[in-house]
Parts: sequence; structure tokens; C-alpha cells
Amino acid sequence: MAIEFKLPDVGEGLHEAELLKWLVNEGDYVREDQPIMEVQTDKAAVEITAPVSAKVARLNGKVGEILNVGSVVVLFDDGKAAAVPGEKEAEAAVAAAAPGGGAPHATATVLAAAGATTATLIKPGRFALAAPATRRLAREMNIDINLVSGTGKAGRVTPDDVRRFAAAPAPTAVRAPAAAAPAAVVPVAVAPAGVAPAPVAPPVAVPTRAGEERIPLRGIRKVIADRMTKSVYTAPHVTTVDEVDMTELAAFREKAKEMASRKGLKLSFMPFFFKALTTALKEFPYLNAQLDDEKQEIVLRRQYHLGFALDTDAGLLVPVVRDADKKSVFQIAGDMQDLIERGRAGKLQPDELKGSTFTVSNQGSLGGLLFTPVINYPEVAILGIGKTEERPVVCDGQVVIRKMAYLSLSFDHRLIDGAMATRFLNRIIELLSNPTLLMMEAM
Repeated sequence: MAIEFKLPDVGEGLHEAELLKWLVNEGDYVREDQPIMEVQTDKAAVEITAPVSAKVARLNGKVGEILNVGSVVVLFDDGKAAAVPGEKEAEAAVAAAAPGGGAPHATATVLAAAGATTATLIKPGRFALAAPATRRLAREMNIDINLVSGTGKAGRVTPDDVRRFAAAPAPTAVRAPAAAAPAAVVPVAVAPAGVAPAPVAPPVAVPTRAGEERIPLRGIRKVIADRMTKSVYTAPHVTTVDEVDMTELAAFREKAKEMASRKGLKLSFMPFFFKALTTALKEFPYLNAQLDDEKQEIVLRRQYHLGFALDTDAGLLVPVVRDADKKSVFQIAGDMQDLIERGRAGKLQPDELKGSTFTVSNQGSLGGLLFTPVINYPEVAILGIGKTEERPVVCDGQVVIRKMAYLSLSFDHRLIDGAMATRFLNRIIELLSNPTLLMMEAM
């Protein structure tokens, strides 16, 4: 039987996504939950997995094409006949249980275990949104995850949803049949006629004239372009710059490196910046805010979810360390290490790339001395970190060599004035230049 698979909403309120590449070919046999395609949302590249174990009959969509959520993207063939033993009995049982004894809706999909009298009607082609770990839990509990109602964002199925479903009394909790007891799946999906097989080759830049080459603006590069344009044209940017003496913090970090190494961590300066930021943001709440333009309200955020700019082969990403104020330096380092590794491997989930309240951009590791970062809208400020280098400075009338770094704070002048921004930056500098004070304030 033909099974239509429609593009699901893999993000909160997603309406469309760009097809980056197919991970399977027509004629391939795929397993349930096997990645079959990669799409670009407004946040990140996301892998879409197969809802069933079946043969790929048709791929609908060209690489680079914008696909609408709900459109049929893959046609599967499960190799089963249209009619199966016990189907009519199952439909009759559902009809008898329906109000008025009428027949079930013609577009419903009937799932019935062979020889059983209980059937459950579900929406045709429903594909539950769930993380891989949640899907694995459902398989281990012998539950069809597509029958589970999700309570997470955008209807996402959570592990608790699976456990509640498992604990529900029959006939609500209908388990997926074991391999030895095959189930009858009768979808009503019909293959769209006249659709040609989609090519799977990546888009190629086509030269137009001598000395010129045109490359489509798409994927993460287009997302960055759209977001930076919106930020600059929405928020009036102002940048204030100062320098921080990193000498004492550099020595403190060297002492902590050995302990971090025993925990399997690489300890950079960034976790210390995060601790200084959470302390300062609590003292200057307008820097951890958003401006609701529609309602003309200032929204002061009481969570401290810190994003950081991450350079990847695919483009710039902003993973988020959640509740940074509640975590130790080592915990932040561990979170960042995990996000960086998975971000560069293209394995981050959309939820891990949104929800930040303040963002940090560190170009120091690349050698950048000073820059003016663009605000990660709808946030109202962003901190830029330049490289730490030894420079001669005057201390108590003496010229000495110290480890110095420039900090640049870009802020939305609609909400933050220069005086507030300067005081905020001064507080960060005070904490970073005195690691003992930083650790005491962060406790």
C-alpha cells in the first residue's frame, strides 16, 4: 500500500522549510526513524526521519526548493495488500462503537492487532514530533508513538507523554504489535499522479559570464542575512567599547585547567564570561529584556539563557546555554563543549538554537582585536569579545605588561541608554579582572 508522508512542523509554528538534501534514494528500503531528508528551518538544519519501515517509492521535491508544511514529500510502499484479514471486522467494531452506530469517517486509518477486537482511529499520515530519545523510549515500551498526544511545544511528544500513554487503561493505550504478531495498517494515502522523481544532486553554482559566478542565497546563509537585516533596521544600534585586564583570570584559569581536564572538559574563558554576565544581568535587568513592539511593552526576562555565536562549515549558529545563572563554571563548560561538538556536526535540535535572552560573540580565538557585533534580535544587547594579548599598560605610574582584551557592547538605544550600557560593561570588567570576586558573586 502507498503511504504518504507529509512534511511535519519540526519547529514552533513552522510553515515552510528549504530542502537541503535527500539522505535516501527512490527504491531504498528504510527503517522507522531513519533520517531520510534534511531541511533548513529559520533556526537550523534539521533531519527528518521516516515514520515507518518501508520502501521509498517516490521523493517529491528538488534540492533548494521551499516545501510547505503538510505537503507530501515522500511516498512509501509498505508492500502490503490493500485488504487484510480482519479489516472489515475491525471497521464494524469501530462503527458499532461510534455515536449513532454510523460508519467511521472515510479518511480514517484503522489500526487493529490481528485477531483483536479493539481498534483505534487516528488521523491519516500523522507523524508525531519527538526527539530521538523519546522515540527510542516508545519502541522500548512497545508503543506506536504516532498514537501519543504531545504536550510539548508545537505538539511535540515528550518522554512523560509516552509514559502516561503506557499507563492508560485499555483500550486507550494500544500497543504497537510485536514482530511475531503483524498488524494491519490500511492507509488511504494515494500517490500523486504525474509527479516526476526529484533529483538528489546538490545545487551547482552556474557561471554567467567571464569572471563572475552566481550562487543561490539559501540555507543558513539566507537565514543569517534575513535576521541581521531585521535586527539592524529594527533596533537602533549603538556600541560602547572598553578593555579588561585578563591577567588574574588567565592565571586562575590555568590552575583550574587540570581539574577541568579530569572531568573531560576544555576550559576556555567563555564560562567565566557567562558567570560575570549572569551576575551583571541581574543587576541591570534592562539588558536581559525584550521590547514587544506590537503591545508597546518592555519584557524583563527572569531567565538567563545565554547564546553564543558558533562558527560552523554551514554558517553561523547561536546555541543556547539555559539557566546559566544556576550552573557552575564546569557545568557551563560542559554544556558549551557538547553544543559546539554537535553544532559543528550538524546535530543540534531547533530548541537548542532559540530562546536566548543575551548573546556573546567571541572573535578573539580567530585573532579579532575589536569589532561591533549585531544584536541577536529580539534581544536588546550583545557582548563582543576580542582576543586576549599581552600589551604594555600603565599601573600605579609604572609601565607593565598585562594580558588585555577589548570588549564591545552593542545595545538597542530604544531601551538602553549609554550610561546604563557603560555601567553594565564596567561591572563585567570589574568581575573579570578580579576572579575571586567573580566566584564569590556567582555563588
